[in-house]
Amino acid sequence: MTSDTRAKMVAGAADLMSRRGVNATSMREVVRHTGTPRGSIGHHFPDGKQQLIEDALVYAGAQVSGPLAHLTRKHGAIGGLHAFISLWRQTLEKTKFQAGCPVLAVAVEQFVNDAADHDGAPDEAAQKRLLDLADGVFADWQRIMVTALRSEGVRPARARRLAALVIASIEGTVAMCRAARSAQPLDDVRQELELVLSGALAK
Repeated sequence: MTSDTRAKMVAGAADLMSRRGVNATSMREVVRHTGTPRGSIGHHFPDGKQQLIEDALVYAGAQVSGPLAHLTRKHGAIGGLHAFISLWRQTLEKTKFQAGCPVLAVAVEQFVNDAADHDGAPDEAAQKRLLDLADGVFADWQRIMVTALRSEGVRPARARRLAALVIASIEGTVAMCRAARSAQPLDDVRQELELVLSGALAK
């Protein structure tokens, strides 16, 4: 039961969350999805499903923040955003519009603890913890956009508002693309975001 097994389970949980949501991502399904030993659950995640979901949430956040930071540093705010949205388009099309954002899934679902002592009831403490983590991930993504915009001369307050607009737009548009089974909403939003950012950078 190596750390590779743990990493595989975390990545697998994030993938399942992106496709099915949080509550449909059971420990059993993660084991089946990743082909890992069932005994590895208790070994790597002694606190159960909540621990796995938390780790998957942090992992999913890093999977976005890494490329977003790299692309904005390399191409600037607009070029980086364009390249980043292209990556999202590839993900949607590759998964036939089945995969969304696991962080959004955490933000919109009420976590139900399937541990025996909770009997499938909503877990308010776990929900708060997961929402705090999701909020931190969204904030991290926004900070990356703020840094990119500030480096090109956008004032702090405007950069903060624009970063919120960018992240909210992409998150919402990914959901629209899944519903429409088309990348057209993503293309439309990309064009409008680029116009907005261009206007901000021109001032």
